[in-house]
Amino acid sequence: MPINQLESNLEAITITIAYLEKEKCSDEKLLKELKKERNRLLKDLNLK
Repeated sequence: MPINQLESNLEAITITIAYLEKEKCSDEKLLKELKKERNRLLKDLNLK
């Protein structure tokens, strides 16, 4: 996947996580999966 696509996905996931946390989302499984995917993208981009 091109880096720009990875960056776009990372941005979208980060915004989604922030929104869900702000709205007090009760679906902990969803938040956990999103955070796991965000960490994977950070690793793929060598940012973590």
